[in-house]
Amino acid sequence: MPITTCVFDAYGTLFDVGAAARHAASEPDFAAIKDDWKVLAEHWRQKQLAYSWLRAVADAHTDFWEVTQNGLDWALEKTGHAGDPALRERLLALYWELQAYPEVPSMLAALKDAGMNTAILSNGSPDMLEGAINSAGIGAVLDAALSVQSVGIFKPDARVYDLVGVHFGCAKDEVLFVSSNGWDAAAATGYGFDTAWVNRGGEPMDRLPWTPAHVLTDLTGIPALAGA
Repeated sequence: MPITTCVFDAYGTLFDVGAAARHAASEPDFAAIKDDWKVLAEHWRQKQLAYSWLRAVADAHTDFWEVTQNGLDWALEKTGHAGDPALRERLLALYWELQAYPEVPSMLAALKDAGMNTAILSNGSPDMLEGAINSAGIGAVLDAALSVQSVGIFKPDARVYDLVGVHFGCAKDEVLFVSSNGWDAAAATGYGFDTAWVNRGGEPMDRLPWTPAHVLTDLTGIPALAGA
């Protein structure tokens, strides 16, 4: 069936998760991270994801904001910045003001102009997603922001991907699911979605039972891929 619905992971896919550390590092008050902000941001993101997986398999769900804070605390200790509470507070504040990647607004607008449904499907809690959407100014080109909070488990549990069909009333093969996480795109392939992995960093393919149907370096090709 033709694609009717394009669904996007949020963090790292639409929103630049490295922006918080990058922005803080440019401020005089936080010059301590000017040389290692990239390492800090990478540790933060990896622990944020790892804690979501561990909580899912251990049936110990919590909201994504707690996971985000836990990941940052580990990353700050790992990089030797745990003794700076002002830095922690600033980084967390900036996480609510993430910007979208440059191609995102026009890409989403092209999908909407073609009559497609557009949505976010994210581990993020509803208030976190609302903050990012508002900060990036893309609310007018999104039909929904679907959060795992409504099912109480993080990706890649199938109940998360179920949210798309429940909300839009569409079949699995009408959905193009897009993520910057190779494991997320792979799991969505196994679920039955058409999928695209946005591999901005040129990472190797994850060794999983499924692989993403398409691999892109950014989001500019999504409208063509969806048949918009």
